[in-house]
Amino acid sequence: MSTAVVVGAGPNGLAAAIALAAEGVEVTVLEAAEVIGGGVRSSEPIMPGLVFDNCAAIHVMPAGSKFLAGLGLDRYGLQWALPEIDMVHPLDNGSAGVLHRSVEETADGMGSDGPRWLRMFGYPSRRFDLLADDIMGPLLRAPHHPLVLARFGAPTVLPASTLARVFRTPEARAVFGGVAAHTFRPLHYPLTSAIGVGILTAGHHNGWPVAAGGSQAITDAMAGLLDNLGVKIETGVRVTSAEQLPPADITMFDLSPTAVAEILGDRLPGRVSRAFGRFRYGPGAFKVDFAVQGGVPWTNEAARRAGTLHLAGEYAELAATERDIHAGRMPERPFVLAFQQYLADPQRSVGDIHPVSAYAHVPNGYAGDATEAITAQIERFAPGFRDRIVGQAVRSTTEMSRYNSNYVGGDINTGAKDIRQLVFGPRTTLSPYSLGGNGMYICSAATPPGPGAHGMCGANAAKIALKKLRR
Repeated sequence: MSTAVVVGAGPNGLAAAIALAAEGVEVTVLEAAEVIGGGVRSSEPIMPGLVFDNCAAIHVMPAGSKFLAGLGLDRYGLQWALPEIDMVHPLDNGSAGVLHRSVEETADGMGSDGPRWLRMFGYPSRRFDLLADDIMGPLLRAPHHPLVLARFGAPTVLPASTLARVFRTPEARAVFGGVAAHTFRPLHYPLTSAIGVGILTAGHHNGWPVAAGGSQAITDAMAGLLDNLGVKIETGVRVTSAEQLPPADITMFDLSPTAVAEILGDRLPGRVSRAFGRFRYGPGAFKVDFAVQGGVPWTNEAARRAGTLHLAGEYAELAATERDIHAGRMPERPFVLAFQQYLADPQRSVGDIHPVSAYAHVPNGYAGDATEAITAQIERFAPGFRDRIVGQAVRSTTEMSRYNSNYVGGDINTGAKDIRQLVFGPRTTLSPYSLGGNGMYICSAATPPGPGAHGMCGANAAKIALKKLRR
C-alpha cells in the first residue's frame, strides 16, 4: 500500500488527507497543536457557551466548494446557516451599502448603481458552478469554460481603485472596496480587484454563511470522515527537521513556505529553496472578541440584521488605511471587519449576551494594541456599543502567529497576495504544489486558490501527487 504523511492539520492538510485516503493511500497526519483545524477552530474565551470563531468565520467559498460538497459532511454534523443580510458597509451619514445573496435584491438597493451592479455580477454569479472549475485551482492552465472565465476575468486585472469608479454612489463604492480590501493590498495596485470580484460573485451564488455551532464544525466533520477512512492523526507533534519525517511515498505540508524551507533544508532543491526564501508576507490582523449584552446598537437598521460588517467609512478613507498598513503605518481609523454570526446561528449566544468578533487590518507584526481603535470604529457606527460590552478577549498579531504558525506576523492570508504570489503561489512555476519531484508537496493557503476553509489547496495538491504516484 502507498503511504503519505501530511504535516499540518489545517483545512487544507485535512482535505489532502481525505483525498489521498479516499484513493487507498495509508495516511498519517502530524499536527503541532493539541487541537486540529488551524484557522478553522472555535472557542469560548469569555464565558461558557458563548462561541467565537478563532479565525475563519464567514464561509463564502467553502459553501460552494465542490470538493467539500462531494464529501457528504452533513453526515458528520456540518450544516450551513445564512443571516438575513450577508454584509453591510455603514457610512457616517447613517446610510449603508447592503449586500444580499440575491444579486437582483442587492442591485435594487443600489439606486442609480443598480444596473451597473447587475451587469457586473449577474452573469458570473449565475454560472459560478462552472466558473469555480477554473478559479479554484492554478490560474495558468487551459480553462474548462473559457467564455465564462473571460467574462468574469476581464475586470479582475484592474486595480480596485479603477474598477470602483464604475460605481457613482458612495454606498456601492464602499461595498465593492470593502470586499476588495480582503486582499490586504493597497487598492491602487493591479489585480486587487480579483479577490473582491471573486468573493462578490461567489457570495451572490452561495451567500455568506456560517457553520452552525461554530467553524469548528467544519473541522470536526472532516475529522469524522478521516476516522472512517482509517487516517491516523497525531497531535502535539511539531516537525522542525526532515529527520522527524517518517518514510512515505507522499509527504504533504500544510505549512507556510518559510516553514517548509526550514524543515527540509538542503533536501529542498535549490531553485525551490531560493523562491521560498523570497516569499513575502502581508499585513496582519488584530482580533477582539466581544461579549455584548443585547447586541450592537447599529445606527443603520440593516446592520442589525447582517452577519458581516465592513467598518471604514467611504471608499477614499478605506483606500488610505490599506496604503498605510502596507507601508507599515498604523492608521488612526483602521479597516475593521465585524461579525455577528449569532444572527444566523443563535445557539452561539448565552441568553441576551451575544458573541461579536472584530479584527482590524494592521501592519505585519504590529506590536501595539489595536483594541481601542477597533472599539472606536464600532462605536462610530453604533453609539452606545461600549456600554453593552460585558467581556472581551484579545488576540494580537503576535498571538495570532502563536495560535497558527502559518500566520507569520499576523498574516492570516498566509502570504502577500501580490501579482506573482496570487497567480503562481510560493514560486513562479506551473506546478505550484510540487517541491521538486521528490514526492513532497506544499498545500497550504500560500498555494492557489489561496485562503479560506474550502480545502481546495489540499485537494489540488493531492490530485497532483496521486497522478505522479500512479506513473
